[in-house]
Amino acid sequence: MPKKIPMRQCLGCREMKPKRELIRAVKSPEGEISLDFRGKKPGRGAYVCPKAECLAKVRKSRGLERAFSMAIPAEVYDQLEQQMAGEQDNA
Repeated sequence: MPKKIPMRQCLGCREMKPKRELIRAVKSPEGEISLDFRGKKPGRGAYVCPKAECLAKVRKSRGLERAFSMAIPAEVYDQLEQQMAGEQDNA
């Protein structure tokens, strides 16, 4: 029997994709928002495709605000964009 692949929905494009293909945004127990490229950080997670367009859609639709039930300052989105760009350079 083949192993089950965990699927998650991207907050930007709303497509279901394998968990490993997506980047996890995490709200830590302290209330900090960061990107989790390994999927191991503790806290509430929300998933985004590794594309700048999806992050832009999430920003416009306030997807992270809804997922984490808190106001998210613009600096956090800028930080997420920088982290995403930096990780893509490393890949």
